[in-house]
Amino acid sequence: MARADNRDLDAPKGLSGRIRTRRDSDRFGRFTEWIARAMGTPWFLLGLTAFCLIWLIWNSVLPESLRFDSQEYGFTVLTLVLSLQASYAAPLILLAQNRQDDRDRVQIEQDRQRAERNLADTEYLAREVVALRLALRDVPSKDFIRQELRALLEELEGTAKDGS
Repeated sequence: MARADNRDLDAPKGLSGRIRTRRDSDRFGRFTEWIARAMGTPWFLLGLTAFCLIWLIWNSVLPESLRFDSQEYGFTVLTLVLSLQASYAAPLILLAQNRQDDRDRVQIEQDRQRAERNLADTEYLAREVVALRLALRDVPSKDFIRQELRALLEELEGTAKDGS
């Protein structure tokens, strides 16, 4: 019986292919995001501009024997190279945007759950405050207690005078 290679031993039987595929797709996703970020920088635009200028100068100024793209045909090879770059760039950027949309969707769901918890906590605290206010209505005020104590004191003084 042939042994599986070491990469398959780190996952349960039957899952190693799926796990590796998910890792590979995640790696490819990170690569597409890197490409999308790199293509949106001024350095990429400057580099692409320098590449095109060098190409045009090389195929316009240098002797015929060193040229590889004809100016007579409108720099066909340069056009093909730029078309190829654009045809790969567009799907890579779309893949990166899809991954960002997925992350945004997860973030929105987490924000919604957090908002629901905050609302529930706020409602609970509001109910508690109302319950405290209702309970404090039944608590006698300082003025009421003073008035009652004065009345008792007067009553005690009145019975003390009558009893002496």
